[in-house]
Amino acid sequence: MPQHVSIQGFRGSFHEVAARQYFGAAPTLLPCATFGAVVAHVVNGTAEAGLMAMENSLAGSILPNYLLLERQAIRVTGEVYLPIHQHLLALPNTRLADVQAVHSHPMALRQCGDFLDRYPHWKLVETDDTGHSAQLLAENQSPGVAVVAGAQAAEQFGLSILVGSIHDDPHNYTRFLVLQRAETAVVDSRADKASLYFHAPHAPGSLAQVLIRVAAHGLNLSKLQSCPRPGQPWHYGFHADVEFEDLAQFNALLTDLEPVTEELRVLGAYRRGSMETAVAGALRAEPGNRPRAQAAPREGPGSLNSTSARLP
Repeated sequence: MPQHVSIQGFRGSFHEVAARQYFGAAPTLLPCATFGAVVAHVVNGTAEAGLMAMENSLAGSILPNYLLLERQAIRVTGEVYLPIHQHLLALPNTRLADVQAVHSHPMALRQCGDFLDRYPHWKLVETDDTGHSAQLLAENQSPGVAVVAGAQAAEQFGLSILVGSIHDDPHNYTRFLVLQRAETAVVDSRADKASLYFHAPHAPGSLAQVLIRVAAHGLNLSKLQSCPRPGQPWHYGFHADVEFEDLAQFNALLTDLEPVTEELRVLGAYRRGSMETAVAGALRAEPGNRPRAQAAPREGPGSLNSTSARLP
């Protein structure tokens, strides 16, 4: 169990909730203003692990974070799914008619587009974090300002929920990845999911050759994200998440992919996150309920020290 976990965001943020759900109450959380700082803490050893949001079921992928994965000496060792309930928070006794500006992280604002579109006169202000937005509102006592954040932020900073559950769809989830240094990360022997980065020849049918092999080996492709390749306009690399029965099945796929890719890297192999655990954990962590966080899975033997596409 790590002693220090780096997260993007501050007290009251969804990263804090997700970190407690996965790691429990023991680790010290190290708040960071940016995702780059989270990764830097892991790489330089300030934190033994980091937690980084990758995608939201409503707002989509956070593309810069995929570039961090492929460029830094880190490995993915786990994932967390967290139900996201966004609320419009304000100072006590604020009325909806008093609101002139709404502050929050851009991903949070995107998740609440339908609600916010009803009030075109509101000024939307992008910030670095939902929890930090709530904290600044409480500290500055800004009249006419509301924030989009979770119930945990309202509780921690003494704000009122002006309008609850303003996200576009009730099935609103964010997926977070657990990160560790490449030199010290290990593969759980029970791993049943992996994150890959690859690029194939810039030619007709090259991506299809990769997908055909994934299907032939019986793996489920749960995510495929294209990212630009710097210095090569309109050429793309791909981040893929695949689910499998065991590591032997996964390694067989890697062997078959090598002839049809120009670069192939394993960014991490880990156990799938549980949606059921996510919902239960979020309910326990709601204000008024006693938080009893899920501990991180115990690691099995195996090393992820190599950047080559092969696992033990």
